Amino acid sequence: MPQRRDDKQPELPFTRRNRSEPVARGAGDLSAAALTRNGFRDPTLVLRWDDIAGKDIARIARPLKFAEGANGGTLTLRAEPGTALLLQHETRQLCERINAYLGRAAVTKLRFVQGPLAPKLIHRPPPKRAAHVPPDDPALSYKGPDSLREALVNLARARAPRMPQRGN
Repeated sequence: MPQRRDDKQPELPFTRRNRSEPVARGAGDLSAAALTRNGFRDPTLVLRWDDIAGKDIARIARPLKFAEGANGGTLTLRAEPGTALLLQHETRQLCERINAYLGRAAVTKLRFVQGPLAPKLIHRPPPKRAAHVPPDDPALSYKGPDSLREALVNLARARAPRMPQRGN
């Protein structure tokens, strides 16, 4: 059925101003909404999970949902298939570590959902560029605009062979 002109369009969570906006501006609100929807009022439990649970446990399980009840909270963890039994034996110690981090007895029970974990994104710094450009590189003989010449020299630095480090 065709849409009538007086039908209202859904409200967007941002105002469009015909220019690009930084991604980070809306990402904070969207991530806060997603965390709140899953019961995490404080996002540090998810963000600092490696520090709270330890590297070994964080590698095989991640927080999925948190539900607070009258008898305490239940933290649902997604665990790699086959590791939930191992984690069941670590429940008491894990609850103690989580509660010590939060500063209160927030988690009294752990629930495990088996499923594959998404691979963790690892931030790698960009590779270090070579400090010099070989003197016979054609980028140095370019006779065009300075901005383009600079870009060509940077490209030549990136593809230049690395100099071996001197032994100390």
